[in-house]
Amino acid sequence: MKISVFGCGYLGAVHAACLTHLGHEVVGVDVVQEHVDALARGRAPFYEPGLPEILEEALASGRLTFTTDASAAADARVHFICVGTPQTPGDNAADLQYVNSAIDTLLPMLKPGDVIAGKSTVPVGTAALLADRVAAVQPTAEVVWNPEFLREGLAVQDTLHPDRIVYGMRTSDTAAAAVAVLDEVYAAPLADGTPRIVGDLATAEMVKVAANAFLATKISFINAMSELCDVAGADVTLLADAIGLDKRIGRQFLNAGVGFGGGCLPKDIRAFMSRAAELGVAQELRFLQEVDAVNMRRRVRMVELAREACGGSLTGRRVAVLGAAFKPLSDDIRDSPALSISAQMQLQGALVKVTDPHAIDNARKKWPDLDYVATAEEAVVGAEVVLLLTEWEDYVTLDPAALAGLVEAPYIIDGRNCLDPERWRAAGWRYRAIGRS
Repeated sequence: MKISVFGCGYLGAVHAACLTHLGHEVVGVDVVQEHVDALARGRAPFYEPGLPEILEEALASGRLTFTTDASAAADARVHFICVGTPQTPGDNAADLQYVNSAIDTLLPMLKPGDVIAGKSTVPVGTAALLADRVAAVQPTAEVVWNPEFLREGLAVQDTLHPDRIVYGMRTSDTAAAAVAVLDEVYAAPLADGTPRIVGDLATAEMVKVAANAFLATKISFINAMSELCDVAGADVTLLADAIGLDKRIGRQFLNAGVGFGGGCLPKDIRAFMSRAAELGVAQELRFLQEVDAVNMRRRVRMVELAREACGGSLTGRRVAVLGAAFKPLSDDIRDSPALSISAQMQLQGALVKVTDPHAIDNARKKWPDLDYVATAEEAVVGAEVVLLLTEWEDYVTLDPAALAGLVEAPYIIDGRNCLDPERWRAAGWRYRAIGRS
């Protein structure tokens, strides 16, 4: 099948390459020439394990191309909308300008029976408005919402082997045909037994944001518990293990620490609250305000712990920060807790050195005033306190005895509760983590 993908950022580039791997002919369309040129050479403009290999394979097949010329998508049967929906500056609402621009570009080239499949995360009600616009131009073209559920660092796996596939559409004479077309697109994962849910547009739009709101709530819940554990003398990791064995709760996303960041969870829960207010049900999602607030307070708490470790003042104190990306297996620094904490400490007079296996270049563009080094060993030289803020395997497996010989004071604050406290204490370190006093 000939498929177009509008938007070749993180979501679109992965989706285009994986669709080619599944046997389709794909053209990726983006307005940024630099991104198109890089992808056409097999170079993703971001770090994602497994993508370079599958991208190289797709390009070598001759069935994947990238372009800034939208007319190259004119003969495609399915058009995927994979553009970004960032938070509006000065507001919590989602910015839909890129979604609307993609539809504006598509309208003149739509053919009878075409399927426009939205993957971008949008406020509920957006797809119905887009469907009206499409119907006015091409009545037999179908707008379907097909949300993405990618985890950065595992995006290729999540695209090729998703845990569910969701279609949302209006009831119409062409709906069954659109379902059949998308079933052909996803024939391989469906044949592997991936569950498929078909429903209305509004439900499909809500699936992604509702899932992210739930996950964010789990993270903030265990972080709130970590504060109680600190004052009560309990261990939040054991608490999470115990309640996580309850099948109704589960252990995933119950890792206390500096909280969540990235380009999805923070903006999605804020946009969800904004849309609820527009629909007149703001009070029903008011709890997400506290979820967001708990998450942001983790960053302040980590700065407080660093200040305590330095005797009550960060002025002139040397601090090493391990991690800049918002999560491991990614170079994404959007709303990164690690960088936010680093900047706050620097503002309080600390001499901060930051390192990360893959995110230093991105971090330097966003936070140019911070001091970056290539390795953990370079970062900790002369440090009076070390903060582990992104749980890269490189840092989890560090030798505490070897590191102890490089620092001024062997004091580590585990911001992700991912280290073995006894191992570090046995090597002469003072170990501290939120919820494990």
